[in-house]
Amino acid sequence: MTKSTGGHLTLLNPEQIEFPPTQFALKDPNGLLAVGGDLCVDRLLAAYRRGIFPWYSDDQPILWWSPSPRCVVIPSEFRIGRSMRKVLRRGDFSVTFDQAFDRVIEACRLPRGDNEGTWITEEISEAYREMHRLGYAHSVEVWRGQEIVGGLYGVALGRIFFGESMFHRETNASKVAFVHLVRQLELWNCPMIDCQVTNPHLQSLGAVEVSREEFERLLEKGVTQTPFPQPWKLTWTFPESCV
Repeated sequence: MTKSTGGHLTLLNPEQIEFPPTQFALKDPNGLLAVGGDLCVDRLLAAYRRGIFPWYSDDQPILWWSPSPRCVVIPSEFRIGRSMRKVLRRGDFSVTFDQAFDRVIEACRLPRGDNEGTWITEEISEAYREMHRLGYAHSVEVWRGQEIVGGLYGVALGRIFFGESMFHRETNASKVAFVHLVRQLELWNCPMIDCQVTNPHLQSLGAVEVSREEFERLLEKGVTQTPFPQPWKLTWTFPESCV
């Protein structure tokens, strides 16, 4: 274990699947908790159950994070904005769940002008494909005809969804994916969607910040609840009675 300002950075034992207490996370960089280990399914599941996630670049070792404050969406408090209601009413897109996971994660991997998405290494991609095969990772796809134009993917444990990345090839396509995800998860009694770290795009989608303590309180309750129904099937449609 190596000391650093505002916390302790832990080197993970590759032979053991365990993480240090999240209060040991560094304050600068915010939330960095541990380094090393691997991306086997058991380790990833253990991490998500604690609200810890991997985030690193090709030239770095595996880095594990638990930032505070935490960016979340509370489905029961989510409201669809006027401009998005207009987009949904036009009906330009169709939306599916878990029909093209590989295509979604590959699209999220592509470098963008703001450099978002480039953290999805080949190692990350393979790990989450395996999580998808086992029923833990899920995708939302947005289509115009036969062409996929937007989407997102993440991990589900109990009644909590952990968002990982999203992409769009047409304006509003990723927002359409997110709206359908949130509304469907609300129907499934999801108390919280983890969005990890705040950015303007997430804020525009209704994300808010909560303390690590509040996040972990909601997390502990949610991950022990009955899992979402399998296979994932979208039943929510727009318009709805209350938006």
